[in-house]
Amino acid sequence: MTPNQLMFAIFSAVIIIFSILTVTSRRILRAATYLLFVLVATGGMYFLLRFNFLAAIQLTLYAGGIVVLIIFSILLTSHIGDKLEQPDLKKIIPAFLAAAAGMVITVFTILKHNFPQEVAAGTDRTDIRVIAKSLISTEKFGYALPFEVISILLLAAMVGAIILAKKRND
Repeated sequence: MTPNQLMFAIFSAVIIIFSILTVTSRRILRAATYLLFVLVATGGMYFLLRFNFLAAIQLTLYAGGIVVLIIFSILLTSHIGDKLEQPDLKKIIPAFLAAAAGMVITVFTILKHNFPQEVAAGTDRTDIRVIAKSLISTEKFGYALPFEVISILLLAAMVGAIILAKKRND
């Protein structure tokens, strides 16, 4: 087994184990921490595949920003010691069937897809300068405006969640 295969197996195991722990944990802060491990391992998988830019975005935006936002919201709106209620059988069976159907569709799609072994000789790689300019551009194919809109949406969602979750004493 090569070192790349070993790291792939480790990252895959971490992603699978902590994904299951994320959705089965009854303590919400632990679930958010497990989600952090999943997102970091996904970033490690991107580094392993040599998608360095995507890995950096994964670690900074999702593992860094979104999980911190989730944990911050949890700490502001709930008690740390609270446990979520145990789901009843009427919720477990449809959830299991939906997950199984999603797994079957995913495995079927992966097995039927013809993955090319090499990149075509005539294709050019995108320069990092082009990516950086498109990220900060406000023109037609720029991402600055959508990024700002999403940040306002996340802020509004967090403020709304805090207002809805705040308990009234009257």
